[in-house]
Amino acid sequence: MYPLKFQPILKERLWGGTKLKDVLGKPIESEITGESWELSAVAGDVSVVSNGSLSGTSLQTLIDKDAEKLLGKSVVERFGKDFPILIKFIDAKQDLSIQLHPNDALAKERHNSFGKTEMWYIMDADEGANLIVGFNKDVEKEEYAKSLEEDTLLDLLNYEEVKEGDTFFINTGKIHAIGAGVLLAEIQQTSDVTYRVFDFNRRDKNGNLRELHTEQALEAIDYEKKDDFKVAYGNEPDQVNNMVACPYFTTNYMDLTADIVQNVESRDSFTIYMCVGGEAIVENEEGSATIKKGETLLVGADTQEIRLKSKGAKLLEVTI
Repeated sequence: MYPLKFQPILKERLWGGTKLKDVLGKPIESEITGESWELSAVAGDVSVVSNGSLSGTSLQTLIDKDAEKLLGKSVVERFGKDFPILIKFIDAKQDLSIQLHPNDALAKERHNSFGKTEMWYIMDADEGANLIVGFNKDVEKEEYAKSLEEDTLLDLLNYEEVKEGDTFFINTGKIHAIGAGVLLAEIQQTSDVTYRVFDFNRRDKNGNLRELHTEQALEAIDYEKKDDFKVAYGNEPDQVNNMVACPYFTTNYMDLTADIVQNVESRDSFTIYMCVGGEAIVENEEGSATIKKGETLLVGADTQEIRLKSKGAKLLEVTI
């Protein structure tokens, strides 16, 4: 199976802006587009191939036809025919709501879903832009609940100023929010389960407050202050630099200044490339495709060798 590109699934959001168009070249007319779902098998939002002979075919159709060929035998053994990763680009013109995600056990019990472990790679940030990640001290459940009642939650939260290249790992239970002025790449478990706990008292275009999930979140939050979220990673040119390795995905950073060849015969997983800078050609035994900044590509698990051709590209490589 040749390297596959997909049509972006564009999502308007109350907090969205125009960077997905202005910086990444997405085909957008809206002034409030917040997300581009690059690779998704979420029901109702399944990605469709945009290149080559399989153009117009859905990702789920390809999986149903030959899951092991596309996903890898070990991935199928763990997840069946459910594509386990959701890939997005996110543009926050305004602050996102403060939220968290339940772990696998709680998500399965309450929503028959995976939990939502995720990571962020900052692609662009306005001066002074920040993220909220975790608490600034250990917090008791009662103290947290009181802060919601008294509208003082923001006083308990940890703020991180960000710049291009900064990377964050957000495990389940960690309270978090993307701040205004941030454009990022997001890699996450396939799940759309989010508990929103504070939305800055904003109203939508119809004047309504958005739903909060106060009670559901109480048992899902990690109330302990932890400094486990900022990812340190190497940036050796033309090498595979590991960023994150967790049970749900492995992400590597690649800064290409020359062509390289990867033997992936023993990988037993699909490979995703997110281009976060420059442009590259990705080739395997069945064909090739070009990706530029803001594009994503999928290489099937049946591939033996991947050839990456570029004199200047920054890629996030994602496998299981």
